[in-house]
Amino acid sequence: MRADPAQEVRAMFPPVVVEPVVAGVDGSAESLAAAEWAAREAVRRERPLRLVHAWNGHPPGSEGIADRDLDRSVLRQAEEKIRRSHAGLHLDGERIQGPATAALLKAAERAELLVLGSRGLSGFTGFLLGSVALGVVARATGPVVLVRAGEEAEDERLPAADGSTSTQTGYRDVVLALDLGDPCDEVIEFAFEAARLRRARLRAVHAWQDPSALSLGPGDIALLNGPQRAQEWQGFLSAVLQVWRDKYPEVEVVETVVREKPSTALLRAASGASLLVVGHRLTERPAGPRTGPVTHAAIHHVSCPVAVVPHA
Repeated sequence: MRADPAQEVRAMFPPVVVEPVVAGVDGSAESLAAAEWAAREAVRRERPLRLVHAWNGHPPGSEGIADRDLDRSVLRQAEEKIRRSHAGLHLDGERIQGPATAALLKAAERAELLVLGSRGLSGFTGFLLGSVALGVVARATGPVVLVRAGEEAEDERLPAADGSTSTQTGYRDVVLALDLGDPCDEVIEFAFEAARLRRARLRAVHAWQDPSALSLGPGDIALLNGPQRAQEWQGFLSAVLQVWRDKYPEVEVVETVVREKPSTALLRAASGASLLVVGHRLTERPAGPRTGPVTHAAIHHVSCPVAVVPHA
């Protein structure tokens, strides 16, 4: 029997799988803010949006009516909110059974990126992350974006001429935290692409400190005096970014090298940014997967959304 020509063509050219932007929702104000941010990002990336609600209850069909209705209302509330603000966005929702961290990690495996919410800390601006968000950030193999409660569309934008907030002005800077001792292509590319999508300026920041005498080796850059070391780091930063400037000629790049504690420099640079991009090395530690000190400081104390991009 002769094969169907249409089937042969489909076999030669399988359909392209479009990975969605995924947002975790649990009915809280912070998760709804994350869902709204995820919707805007899905529009920017021309991707569908999937809302995921994890529940750790009875097997499907055996849970109580009240539990089932509550789970469905969490998704329904988030879906209705997104549809009101993004009418043309392709949107679906999914309930995943199991512990929240495992469920969200599973959803992230099929996502362009995962977006989670976090409460703002009282007393100072920042994040309050629970064990679920921390566990996901530490273990996810794809980018995870953390969005604080209260984040609005106008917070990503520059103020209007009269100083008021606006959704019609240009985007604030995308800030890239770059460790020149271990520059990672995945992290740099994510930041450049985020800046391109927003038509925003990219600010690449590298902070350095004087090494201890024990860390010096023959010909080490640290043998130079302070101004010379700064110039060397500046030249290294420019060299690392040049290939990305060539790939993204439309992105304006500002290079910043500062002699300061990295976490302090990063918090200052991210003030007033639309997005901060940091890297996270996927390594198994004796105490289990966890974030490094700079990423830890960023996800706890930076006020803008933070994209944590894992790398080997």
